[in-house]
Amino acid sequence: MERLTPEQGLALFDMDLLELGERADQDRRRRFPDNRVTFVRDRIINYTNVCITYCKFCAFYRPPGHEEAYVRSKDEIFRKVEEMLKFKGTTVMLQGGHNPDLKIDYYEDLFSSMKARFPEVYLHSLTATEVDQMALHSGLELEETLRRLKQAGLDSLPGGGAEMLVDEIRTKVAPLKTSADRWFEVHEIAHKLGMESTATMVFGFGESNEQRIQHLERLRALQDRTGGFRSFIHWSLTPDFTGLARTVPPAGHEYLRILAIARLYLDNFNHIHAGWVTEGAKLAQLALSFGADDLGSVLMEELVNSATGVAYSYNAEQIAQMIRSVGRVPAVRDSCYNVLEVLSAA
Repeated sequence: MERLTPEQGLALFDMDLLELGERADQDRRRRFPDNRVTFVRDRIINYTNVCITYCKFCAFYRPPGHEEAYVRSKDEIFRKVEEMLKFKGTTVMLQGGHNPDLKIDYYEDLFSSMKARFPEVYLHSLTATEVDQMALHSGLELEETLRRLKQAGLDSLPGGGAEMLVDEIRTKVAPLKTSADRWFEVHEIAHKLGMESTATMVFGFGESNEQRIQHLERLRALQDRTGGFRSFIHWSLTPDFTGLARTVPPAGHEYLRILAIARLYLDNFNHIHAGWVTEGAKLAQLALSFGADDLGSVLMEELVNSATGVAYSYNAEQIAQMIRSVGRVPAVRDSCYNVLEVLSAA
């Protein structure tokens, strides 16, 4: 298949939505002829909500000294890991704010202690912005920071902190946050050190379609250089209880269009997720016909998006049923996309 140019990618925003979806789904079927949709059993653990970046779209963070600010103890974190293992979970995603009091020694101790106690657990943790802030407050270069985190037990990086990887947007909604260039630098260094990662996009900040394509183009270009991205997931801005409002009303067709374009434009990415947490189960099911091959994770105890009022409660069997009801075969995977169990199709 001939690679899309940025101009051709931009033109897809004017294409008939159903025709675009069929084209994207053809690409998905070519890649995954077994008709499976995968998901992972994991747990997000928000280890701190203290943050000094003050993003306008975030309802989760608390400034230092706030009465609701916290840093979880290792014992509390380990109890949450034990609970996850009872439900056959395989992956822990540690995610927090940009807490200036937490230097790299905190993370090295936490990761190495967790790996010693739970050697079977996969650590898919820390966003590029958390790594950047950690390096800054620890007085370290990014490469040394990432190398030490890997030695302590970090297995891979999630794609959070990307939002829209265009600085014209970032400076409007999160002026203190890591720049787009720095986000890419963290991921590129991680890839060169042998750690893979995932990529994300949040839309609804008032960005143009050209800026959306710019975001995808930069992801594709880094993937060409390193091959280190495992997957892509996007979701719509959920601004409730934040200092920001969407510039356009949320619309399912907008979500589906971007998903289908991502499947076609990110030709060097194998996996495209459907985001049931922010978009809801019905739209996520539709997304499985617009190029998505994965439903992400069960997401035990996610607190960042839920702080904006997003409500959800699905267990692994309910997610499997979401997949079955659209004629696809559910399969449980690990964070490396190895299939652990193919579930019944009926």
